[in-house]
Amino acid sequence: MKRAENIYPEPEAGEEIKLLEILRVVVCNLPLIAKITGVVALLSLMASLAIRNVYTAKATLLPPQKDSTGGAAALLATMGGGGLAGLAGGLGGSSDLYMGILKSRSVMDSVIKRLDLQKELKTKNADDTRKKLLKIVKFDAGKNGIITIAADSKDPAKAALIANTFVEELQKKSLQLNLTKAGTERSFLEKRLVVVKQDLKTAEEEMRSFQEKYKTIKADSQAAAAIEGIARLRAEVVAKEVQLAALRNSMTDESAEVSSMMAGLSKLRKQLNSMSGTGGGGVIPSVGNAPAIGVEYVRRLRELKTQEALFEQLTKQFELAKINEARDSSSLQVLDEAVTPIRKSTPKRALIVIMSSVMAFFGSIFLVFVREYLAKLSPEDRVIMDEMKGALKGMLKLRRSAPQQD
Repeated sequence: MKRAENIYPEPEAGEEIKLLEILRVVVCNLPLIAKITGVVALLSLMASLAIRNVYTAKATLLPPQKDSTGGAAALLATMGGGGLAGLAGGLGGSSDLYMGILKSRSVMDSVIKRLDLQKELKTKNADDTRKKLLKIVKFDAGKNGIITIAADSKDPAKAALIANTFVEELQKKSLQLNLTKAGTERSFLEKRLVVVKQDLKTAEEEMRSFQEKYKTIKADSQAAAAIEGIARLRAEVVAKEVQLAALRNSMTDESAEVSSMMAGLSKLRKQLNSMSGTGGGGVIPSVGNAPAIGVEYVRRLRELKTQEALFEQLTKQFELAKINEARDSSSLQVLDEAVTPIRKSTPKRALIVIMSSVMAFFGSIFLVFVREYLAKLSPEDRVIMDEMKGALKGMLKLRRSAPQQD
């Protein structure tokens, strides 16, 4: 049998020489490489020891959930408030909303003023103080909705104080916004309720006078039922209009809540127009098909039922607005208050020394290869190198003498 041919090529002599040459350069310059690496490691250690420790304190918050509108909304729903229960929701449960409040100028200025940070951070004005504060305080909202406030400081107690101060100012601001919204709604509804009370009283007086004059003339049961249905729809329309006006006090027409409210109001109006038609086939008999006294009774009864339903709806809204305004605590929940950290967060001295030593090791190897290359230059290359050195020296002399000539 023939011997199997070797499928692996034999290394060329030039390659072995190059590899041995590289190893020779490294081994012969090991003292220099070790010296450079050791000096850099020592300097990086001294530099890292000179850097003061920085401590990080963290506080975590849980914003109110979207479905946790409280007992007021549940009570209103059981009372038949329907869509009005949404007024009990406060600011809502979006973490992004509270992140925006944390970064707002009013909250940051309150923290700066309470802790006198402009003096501590050594800044000239409020804008520079806010920018520098954002570098030492980080806000993060996780996918689970939990908000984290992390504050850095060379003083561990001060780091915890900054984080907890942000928590307190966020609670104050969110509470203020909730109370402002509830107070505006309560004031608006209170004024509207006074007008509705007077309208209801007027409708009752007119119905009483009409019944006394005509000895209680009544419409048939079908008309009465239709009137009650129309009255309820009219009351819902007016209540929606009041609720829309209240929302517009704190929101724009482009907001989702206002757009949804306007769409629902348009739908109710179409339904009311359909039920209140006076042509053939309408629910209410036309004026020409009923006695004049009966039609007048129907109109007065409809007005009375509308005012009663409207008064009931506005009373529910007014009571809910008062409950919201009476809330004396923020719906934000503090999961963890910031405590004084025991261990530093930075600098990582071991990592600094290791990375500096590794970079110095590879840099020194590159340096010895450059030295080896320059030592083996041919006469022609050495002449070129000398010319380059001369040109560089001439440029340096020109730069040094230029200021003296001026």
